[in-house]
Amino acid sequence: MSVSRRSLLLGGMAGFAGSSFMLRQAFAAEQAPRNIEKNPKFVSTPFTLGVASGDPEADGFVIWTRLAPTPLEEAGGMVLKPMWVNWEVSEDEHMSRIVARGQALAHPELAHSVHVEVAGLKAARPYWYRFRVADYQSALGRAQTLPAAGASVERVRFAVAGCQHYEEGHYTAWRAIAQEPVDFVYHYGDYIYEGADSGPGYRKINGQPFKVLRRHMGPECYSLDEYRRRYAQYKTDPDLQAAHAATSWFVSFDDHEVDNNWAGDTDQDGTPEEVFLFRRAVAMQAYYEHMPLRRRSLPNGSHMQIYRTARYGDLLNVFVLDTRQYRSDQVYGDKDGPQGKDVWAANRSMMGQTQEQWLFNGLAQSDTRWNLLAHQVMMLNLAHRKSASSPLLYSMDQWSGYLYSRKRLLEFVQAHCPGNVVNVTGDAHRHFAGDLLVNPDDKQPASVEFLATSITSGSDGVGDDDAFSQSVRHENPWLKATTDKRGYVLCDVGRDQWRGDLKIVDQVMQPNGVTSTYASFVTERGHPGLQKA
Repeated sequence: MSVSRRSLLLGGMAGFAGSSFMLRQAFAAEQAPRNIEKNPKFVSTPFTLGVASGDPEADGFVIWTRLAPTPLEEAGGMVLKPMWVNWEVSEDEHMSRIVARGQALAHPELAHSVHVEVAGLKAARPYWYRFRVADYQSALGRAQTLPAAGASVERVRFAVAGCQHYEEGHYTAWRAIAQEPVDFVYHYGDYIYEGADSGPGYRKINGQPFKVLRRHMGPECYSLDEYRRRYAQYKTDPDLQAAHAATSWFVSFDDHEVDNNWAGDTDQDGTPEEVFLFRRAVAMQAYYEHMPLRRRSLPNGSHMQIYRTARYGDLLNVFVLDTRQYRSDQVYGDKDGPQGKDVWAANRSMMGQTQEQWLFNGLAQSDTRWNLLAHQVMMLNLAHRKSASSPLLYSMDQWSGYLYSRKRLLEFVQAHCPGNVVNVTGDAHRHFAGDLLVNPDDKQPASVEFLATSITSGSDGVGDDDAFSQSVRHENPWLKATTDKRGYVLCDVGRDQWRGDLKIVDQVMQPNGVTSTYASFVTERGHPGLQKA
């Protein structure tokens, strides 16, 4: 990096934070490429996909954008050369108190996405940021740093959401989340759906006729270009952009970012592992390109480091888990069925040995009031029947298909951090809230779970009195609530009480749906178990 460019990155900062002020950013140490586009020109604004911030720490966060003046066309309408993008961070929303600024390279190899790791900021406060290139300026984004590790924190609020099938509804819930006064958002996965355009006609969702609201562009995603276009299509939605611009996110992927119900090196179609890994590699590259992630999550081939931690002072430790990359393949053809001996097999894992040990070490050493396990699929061991005379059925894709791993985790929680672990999950396209028991006849739960319904997947839904809801309520006394409506979970964490609100939207097939609270539950620190708020 030239002296002048290094001066631009670091100069003028001493007045804000003294000689200890430092900036870190992805790719900061690389030289300007010889083929750099020095005078970029665009047919329209290149900031069509908005801005985002993520992975906050006590002194900073990632800020993200991607240059794409025509986002659904080849290469997003960009010339295939790297170019500099200017960025600024301010203490106020009018951008009058700039505390950090610099330039970052947008590489064509990464779809001209930019991931700037800003550091040296004050803890526990909001900041505002924007990008510039040529004569264009991005929308304004808001990010928030975490409290210092040892700080006493009275309260943290966050939203849990995911499963946002583009064809199945408006992103009304994201607009509502953008207006919530939350400290962060956890996106549990299924940011995109990889399937082909459904066409103009009708299809069925849970047996109900459904007319596609807005169609996917192109076939099922297999190539890097197809995944990039799918992310671009989703990210053009203004409600999703508003939620990204409103606060910092922690993100994780589930299955549809690659392929439905993939597990480790295995897909659902019987593709040879060595072939499927090519698809997984390009899918993970596209995921990284479009998420506000740090460089430590940059994919290495088909592997991506996505499990990680964050800390909110002395109040909350956050453990973001990965229940896709390291899991064993689903048993019994990945169909709902009785729990045979294979679901108890000790050689089958949901998280893999390395991640499990990382989590156990983190929980054992945690000294915060609460611990959050943020992951992808349901931990409640829910049974249902298709009819009164049929056998009990369980999902083989959820923790109910990995009972050995489930029991190990809940027994560890019960032994080492009783009464202060809460799980937030998703993927099931319904709200669920319930107590987590190690054994079905236990009188005392080990933990509790809030499963956030989908943003759109499942369309408007059928409410809370369908046959499935009736069955799971009857068969599972530890289940406190469920409903088939769209929405999100809002968590409000105090020092001694954790509250979860199940937020629902009355309709997503029409715009401007009304958001309300379906049910609210609390759990008291030291006394695991959900009670009506």
